[in-house]
Amino acid sequence: MTETRPKLLVVEDDAGLQAQLKWAYEDFEVMIAGDRASALTLLRAEMPDVVTLDLGLPPDPDGTSEGFAVLDEIMALKPDTKVIVASGHNARESALQAIARGAYDFYQKPVDIDVLGLIVRRALQVHRLEEENRRLAARIEKDDKVLGRMITAAPEMIKVARTIERVANTKVSVMLLGASGTGKELLARGVHEAGDRAKGAFVAINCAAIPENLLESELFGHEKGAFTGAVKTTQGKIEQAAGGTLFLDEVGDIPLQLQVKLLRFLQERVIERIGSRESIPVDTRIVCATHQDLEAMIRDGRFREDLFYRLAEIVVKIPSLAERPGDATLLAKAFLTRYAREMNPRVRGFSSEALTAIDAWGWPGNVRELENRVKRAVIMADEKLVSAADLDLGEPDQQVVNALNLKTAREAADRKVIRHALARSEGNISSTAKMLGISRPTLYDLLKQYDLQS
Repeated sequence: MTETRPKLLVVEDDAGLQAQLKWAYEDFEVMIAGDRASALTLLRAEMPDVVTLDLGLPPDPDGTSEGFAVLDEIMALKPDTKVIVASGHNARESALQAIARGAYDFYQKPVDIDVLGLIVRRALQVHRLEEENRRLAARIEKDDKVLGRMITAAPEMIKVARTIERVANTKVSVMLLGASGTGKELLARGVHEAGDRAKGAFVAINCAAIPENLLESELFGHEKGAFTGAVKTTQGKIEQAAGGTLFLDEVGDIPLQLQVKLLRFLQERVIERIGSRESIPVDTRIVCATHQDLEAMIRDGRFREDLFYRLAEIVVKIPSLAERPGDATLLAKAFLTRYAREMNPRVRGFSSEALTAIDAWGWPGNVRELENRVKRAVIMADEKLVSAADLDLGEPDQQVVNALNLKTAREAADRKVIRHALARSEGNISSTAKMLGISRPTLYDLLKQYDLQS
């Protein structure tokens, strides 16, 4: 079988140049269009990888309006297409406008076939790399493993993921401790999906969001007529999670009286619905989470110590986003890719100033705050690159360094800066070294010295 040739759409109204360009690209499947209608028809039918577009098309062959109209429609229909724009009219202004509207590159007429050929082949290579990245990203989204779904470069989070994967196939209860917005439910799903209970149900309940007088019924269920409004027998969340996993979010908000009943279930693995004396055995794995200090609550008599030790057979502490150098940038890029595809395909990335602001911000709301800011910025952005203003980030927090040992403080600072640079360059050693103002050998030495990986 012969390899499928990449598709190139040439939008050009000059018949002589059409023939010249068609013969110049023997390794492409070349399609020719002489006006907007035929160009868009071929775009929809053939989905070309690369387009060369002359701005001077009929009915405005001496201007650029028709060419820019074609460019706008290509970007709306297939924004991943690499469009190379050509014009001899006001070249500098046309180039700036074309790039701002989403074109990949610009060249000025008269056409140099060899130069244009290099630009076309480079555009094809970029298109293939982006396509491969999208395939890899889609594969990662389908991966059941925790590490496959977690975007991180921080050793602290990789350690968390490794711990979760190790305990996933055991029957122990897992307690996730971390601030709001750090991704506790994502990790709870990771415990469920990475283990042998993945075929069962994952049932989540936020104990802080349900009134105290309804929480018992939500957890344990009730019999018909057990109380006013109980018009039918209803299973509780524990029964619904039989054979799977029950995630108790904000477990610190369970009232003391109900803590006793939950403890009995954990000890005996049986429940009684409200209004019934029948004991129902239930095989459910418990994962819980809280941002509260349960040990302080135990000292104050607000949380049972025996329940704590039943729930906290394995404790996983989740670091805040500020404690994960480089992760804010990686996550921001992932969120931008997702929301741009859904809501604003025109947006292609972040400006340099925006990436600097993301690195410097303290992220008190953690990953949830980052996701919300990026989502809003993508929706509101007027340009191809999201700016710091779009993200609505104010002055960055000033971090106070409390280390007394100068060498230790310097090494910590080096590690942090290198991690940020690696995240900004997506692990590219040459780009990272250039960004840091050092040579590649020096960067390799620092990576080895600080036990960092690209």
